[in-house]
Amino acid sequence: NNGGFALAVSAAVLLTAGVALALLWAPEDADQGATQRIFYVHVPVALTAYAFFIWGAWKSLRLLWTGEERRDLESYTAIHMGTIFGTLTLITGSLWAKTSWGIWWSWDERQLVLFLVLFLFYAAYFMLRFSLAEGPARGRISAVYALFGVVLIPISFIAIRLLENLDPTHPKAVLVTQDGPKMAWEMFATFVVCFAGMLVLGAALYKNELLGKRLDARLRELREALA
Repeated sequence: NNGGFALAVSAAVLLTAGVALALLWAPEDADQGATQRIFYVHVPVALTAYAFFIWGAWKSLRLLWTGEERRDLESYTAIHMGTIFGTLTLITGSLWAKTSWGIWWSWDERQLVLFLVLFLFYAAYFMLRFSLAEGPARGRISAVYALFGVVLIPISFIAIRLLENLDPTHPKAVLVTQDGPKMAWEMFATFVVCFAGMLVLGAALYKNELLGKRLDARLRELREALA
């Protein structure tokens, strides 16, 4: 549809501009050098994953509050997109860890472990959902599970802040404090463009997947009516 196409084009423009700014305009980080440029991909991807998990929880709350069954599919699609971006977060985080610390993964790094716990929690959402018979009960149980999962997000953010205060060698993920951005304005502007592009890309993918799932559901209903 036209809305999805416009989102896709906007995402392509923003992400292309963001990558160009990251490589050609944003200054090099004083501590990590050129390897820090993965920040412009890793952090927007992670924040987009969080945004989808929160969106899925909001749709779940709407389902439980109003009983509108369409909210179940919207919540399910949002969580599915969140796990996709969560996978990309783990991959880019491992790449950043390798370039910064010389290892792909460290179980001593609470930031990595907490995000992995969050990711596995939402991965288990699909195990729960597809172990139940299709119907309103499955939607309600899935919604309650999604609402519990969103509690892990502020815990993850708090852990990141504590880690940065305790360990100055930890890759920096906190962007803004009470005193303003914690980076050069060129770096922050580049991040904003990359983050906007990632959010728009996520919105385009969400809209496209939701449309496809709704069409599948209608086709199933038609086949059952004609059977």
